[in-house]
Amino acid sequence: MGTRQAVNRLIVSVDAEGSSQRDLRGKLHLRDMVYRLVEDALRAVDLPADRVHLEDRGDGVLLATDPATPPEAMVGLWLEEIYQGLREHNRGGRPDARLRLRIGMHAGPVADDGRGLVGTAVDQACGLCDSAAARRVLAAAPRSDLVFVVSDWLYQSVVAEGGRFVEPEHYRPAPVEVKQAGLTAWFHVPGLPVPP
Repeated sequence: MGTRQAVNRLIVSVDAEGSSQRDLRGKLHLRDMVYRLVEDALRAVDLPADRVHLEDRGDGVLLATDPATPPEAMVGLWLEEIYQGLREHNRGGRPDARLRLRIGMHAGPVADDGRGLVGTAVDQACGLCDSAAARRVLAAAPRSDLVFVVSDWLYQSVVAEGGRFVEPEHYRPAPVEVKQAGLTAWFHVPGLPVPP
């Protein structure tokens, strides 16, 4: 990106649960797995590195897709690849190595100031991912590895239309607080008919 001019992009915030309870080796493993899952899923939707802004967030990542990227690919196949990758990673593994993710997604104008992405869309995607509601949903689904949260705008504009790997009937709305603003978000826990 590298420009201060705002451009509409799909923004995705990915955060790993419980990273602060891991030792250094555990944190390194967690980061490696988060990047591997995200990058494998991006390849599955044919998004090369030059069409994605990927920014480190410690125990997670922030990404913004090229404006030409179809958002239904991200809420569909990309999410399914993340989910299946998590299932494979966690199957039969040690409980202390289990990886659980919260993913928030929104779209809107963002700028790149050379240090990272800036804009309300970034604030909202990160806020959805880190919201108390997203944490509660994941905690209430102890056998699940992923909670996916989208903004009301993204749900109404993309998810509600359905499509391959997109199942709007498995989403449920709930109020969230993001940057002292009350918003409606839509929650999905892959593998469950409805989020808890």
